[in-house]
Amino acid sequence: MELLEKILSRDNLNKAYKQVYRNKGASGVDGVTVEELSPYIKEHKEEILWQIRNRKYKPQPVRRVEIPKENGKMRKLGIPSVIDRVLQQAIVQVLTPIYEEQFSNSSYGFRPKRSCEMAVIKALECFNDGYDYIVDIDLESFFDEVNQDKLMAIVHRTIKDNDVISLIRKFLQSGVMEKGVVVETNKGTPQGGNLSPLLSNIMLNELDKELEKRGLNFVRYADDCLIMVKSEKAANRVMESITTFITKKLGLKVNVEKSKVARPRQIKYLGFGFYKNNKGIWRPKPHIKSVKKFVNKLKEITDRSDGKSIDYKIERLNQVTRGWINYFKIADMKNTMKEVGEHLRHRLRMCIWKYWKIPRAKYKALRKLGIKEETAYMVANTRRGYYFVASTVVLHMAISNNRLKQKGLVFPLEYYSKVHI
Repeated sequence: MELLEKILSRDNLNKAYKQVYRNKGASGVDGVTVEELSPYIKEHKEEILWQIRNRKYKPQPVRRVEIPKENGKMRKLGIPSVIDRVLQQAIVQVLTPIYEEQFSNSSYGFRPKRSCEMAVIKALECFNDGYDYIVDIDLESFFDEVNQDKLMAIVHRTIKDNDVISLIRKFLQSGVMEKGVVVETNKGTPQGGNLSPLLSNIMLNELDKELEKRGLNFVRYADDCLIMVKSEKAANRVMESITTFITKKLGLKVNVEKSKVARPRQIKYLGFGFYKNNKGIWRPKPHIKSVKKFVNKLKEITDRSDGKSIDYKIERLNQVTRGWINYFKIADMKNTMKEVGEHLRHRLRMCIWKYWKIPRAKYKALRKLGIKEETAYMVANTRRGYYFVASTVVLHMAISNNRLKQKGLVFPLEYYSKVHI
């Protein structure tokens, strides 16, 4: 069976549809939602398949969405229509097994049975083997700057079905709709589409092969790549030669300001920082910026003025806490989780105190929670601020840790102790 027919087979398309449906996500420029996808496919399936087989299919422009980055800039995402997401997913499902045989063992991003955690562990192994001078190369706007001709030439080395090549190129050149105007996309692979992660790995596999040819230790997750050597002199030499390779051979831009030669404690990789313990062994920890972002998210959820119920806040806090700790579970962060937990419970007490609103309601609530009459009256009528009251012994007795636990609140330190590897 030709490759295109494998992509368009009933089983493969059904599998792709189920994956897109599970992922949910926003609608594209046509406004068709994931929930409306099934009837849309039933109505248009034969027409779409005919157009693809006869090279008449024209993907819709992707919808431009911008999300803020940590540095204050905006990350540009492109959201394809749901039907284009299904077709891209169908391509990915057929091409992935082909390319998995070619990809490097040091590449971990967007690959089956591989994760950020595995990439960090591999980096740590290199650090602790003495390769602790790091060439940290930052690719500037990788997904926006990929040379499509170079990318398709690389794809064509492996994929000999010209109909598939034509379809992939059409997705690359489908255009982007910004403020109602369609802008041509003659470079880049829009970040946000199902096909982009695979195409990025195909492109950067060229870098992987070059690094392997030189016998260098490295770890790559998508466009985040660390090269590890044993001396500063070697690191500077590799920085210069690999920057030249990336620029001239791959046609990509290196951000000279952000790229650097560093030691493990000076870098942030996939949200992790690194430190040496008292045995002289490099260990992972959440980077200080990752912790700050986590705390800010908890602060946002415990905003006293948003009108959300306490039960809702606890539910959201638990979701965010579990997700964050599961991601960083290999990191050493016992003290951090203790501090975050105390801060979190303090803010929740502030929310509850405000939720009781007027002095009479505060008094009744305190009495119900076992506070003596005179003390309850005094605290309920205080003019001190929320932060101060939430830190008092009285409120800690009334809204004790045990009571918060009974309400279902996940304690960061306790949860971390359960999942920490």
